[in-house]
Amino acid sequence: MSSTLSKDIIASISDGSHGDPFSVLGLHKVKVDGKTKLVLRAFRPEANALTAIVGKKKYELERLSDEGLFEYVFARRKNKVSYQLEVEPYDGESFTISDAYQYDSLIDDFNLQLWGEGTHKKAYEFMGAHPRTVDGVEGTHFVVTAPSASRVSVVGGFNNWDGRVHRMRKFHDQGLWEIFIPHVIEGDYYKYEIKTPVQDPPLLKSDPFAFYSELRPGTASIVKDIEGYEWGDKNWMENRTETQAKDQPISVYEMHLGSWRRKVGEEPGFLNYRETADQLVPYLKNLGYTHVELLPVAEHPYDPSWGYQITGYYAPTSRFGEPEDFMYFVDQCHQAGIGVLVDWVPAHFAKDEHGLRRFDGTGLFEHDDPRKGEHKDWGTSIFNFGRNEVKNFLISNAVYWCDKFHIDGLRVDAVASMLYLDYSRDEGEWVPNEYGGRENIEAIEFLRNFNDSVHEQYPGVITFAEESTSWGGVSKPTDTGGLGFDFKWNMGWMNDTLSYIEKDPIYRKYHQDQLTFSLIYAFSENFILPFSHDEVVHMKESMLSKMPGDDWQKFANVRLLYTYMYTHPGKNLLFMGGEFGQWSEWSEDRSLDWHLLEWEKHKGLQQLVKDLNGINQKEKALHEVDFDWRGFEWVDISDADNSIISYIRKAKDPDDFVLVILNFTPTVQYGYKIGVPHAGEYEVLMNSDSEFYGGSNAGDSHIHAEWGEWHNQKAHISITIPPLAGVILKPKS
Repeated sequence: MSSTLSKDIIASISDGSHGDPFSVLGLHKVKVDGKTKLVLRAFRPEANALTAIVGKKKYELERLSDEGLFEYVFARRKNKVSYQLEVEPYDGESFTISDAYQYDSLIDDFNLQLWGEGTHKKAYEFMGAHPRTVDGVEGTHFVVTAPSASRVSVVGGFNNWDGRVHRMRKFHDQGLWEIFIPHVIEGDYYKYEIKTPVQDPPLLKSDPFAFYSELRPGTASIVKDIEGYEWGDKNWMENRTETQAKDQPISVYEMHLGSWRRKVGEEPGFLNYRETADQLVPYLKNLGYTHVELLPVAEHPYDPSWGYQITGYYAPTSRFGEPEDFMYFVDQCHQAGIGVLVDWVPAHFAKDEHGLRRFDGTGLFEHDDPRKGEHKDWGTSIFNFGRNEVKNFLISNAVYWCDKFHIDGLRVDAVASMLYLDYSRDEGEWVPNEYGGRENIEAIEFLRNFNDSVHEQYPGVITFAEESTSWGGVSKPTDTGGLGFDFKWNMGWMNDTLSYIEKDPIYRKYHQDQLTFSLIYAFSENFILPFSHDEVVHMKESMLSKMPGDDWQKFANVRLLYTYMYTHPGKNLLFMGGEFGQWSEWSEDRSLDWHLLEWEKHKGLQQLVKDLNGINQKEKALHEVDFDWRGFEWVDISDADNSIISYIRKAKDPDDFVLVILNFTPTVQYGYKIGVPHAGEYEVLMNSDSEFYGGSNAGDSHIHAEWGEWHNQKAHISITIPPLAGVILKPKS
């Protein structure tokens, strides 16, 4: 019997060049000798013989090509039927499978519409690889975007990584490709083989929407069902909106999962997500932190990138376990009352060949023009925020972490690089916007869309911007022209404060404006005060090592610095190791130096951080009004000669206040006169020079204020101010 196909079609199916396999393979009605017949075609390169099983009957297919194309024309059947294929391989025993080409599309019109519009906020619900049962057959449904591809196939061990076997169906209007492959189950490794009109051989890409990835240096995606975890954080989730409100205490412990603590004597030595949770949660609970912030947890190929050069945006890195293990980590934090924030990186992505770059042979996710699409500083690609594929991909990704992993906040990295087209570029290396300006209009719109989408979908989730310029309205609502973030990292405060504290105390009197300048703009945004990972790497030294003087002065300066941070308006963040005085710079390839806690001074510093967290949570004056002048009042900023400043922090009830006095010299000040709002007894909530923290224990334990105006206050105190120390006072009830 002659074939119902032309030689050209047989050749294109056999060599893998045919771009519409669903029009050829599977069951089709055809005209044979003027009569309508039902024909079955299948491509199985491993088959020596191929038989169709329909009910109890078997039909042996005719081989049309040496590569493995088979066909059978039913004599009497005209309507489609269910069938299976019995494969007799060249080697091994025969086996029976269901054929991928007998299944219709599983994508509904609503998802196609949202994807085509670029307004899909939960694209992960149908994109990627989803285990499903169709007509009683277990398999996996695959969907990927590759609008410029001429052919896309799913490849894996289930088809000997042969791109001719499972070629996908294309939705031309949306640029999507789809296939349901029977018998591909959870745990199977896969990639997409993408043939382009201009490139040969085909590209081999990981799934942009993969939920799980092979451990580096492997780069395959892994079929994963992430729906089965049983959460125990109902109480946290129900109260999260109130817990994370701006008038609540927020104290963030920033950490890198791979180097916080490691196993001893094991390779690679990482604690997994569950082991980390079991050790970290009680540690943070004891220290009184309200939140933990994780450097990026999405899959990335290169450890020294710290996770900031991502290839798998939807996959928690397999370095530390499976997605369910990361869910356990978040769950345990929540059950202990600790919020989980993650660093999210929409500004750029890794150029690794298996990743997003040139995904379908074109700049699908990135700009083709290197003046827009290349980050020279980091050797990465920049997303094209104007493309619908990018909007769907990134907005859905932000929502995904909140949805599937109960993440409480997203800190967006490198926002400044997104806002400015000329970021870190010389003249001639960037392209102005349509109005001739340097603002990246598409990125601005994207950031507003991101914040609106996250807040709409998950009202209790908070967003943070690492934005290092004076861009206005970063933490203002989008309907007032702002970017819509809840908080902005105060990089100016961080730089000025560290520049000041690193100076020898003898010179600080000439630079006191570096401390006081921050209050000029402190309430222009909702600020986070960050001493982050970026400040303790690349020859910047650890927080403790930055400090001038001998060991005693170094510890005293750090205690003073932290007291200043916790009492300055704004929420606060400290990178791991800073809480106990790590001497060495942070490195991603080793554990923190936990042995230092054998020394009293390091234990004392850790105790100070614990007590500051406790005071911050207990005293409303230190957290209720962080973003308004009504919560702050200078007492004295004029005593530069003694490098002493003092100020009042107030709660919503202005009669509920604390007085903060900071001495940035190693000189004890006796009988120092400071104005206070009213007379009476004052208690010492905190003295960073206390012997409990490793200090000299200078200072007063009993403080009485007398009427008499001073520093524009109605009363005053005379106090002994300890050296290189901060003191927090409060009127006794």
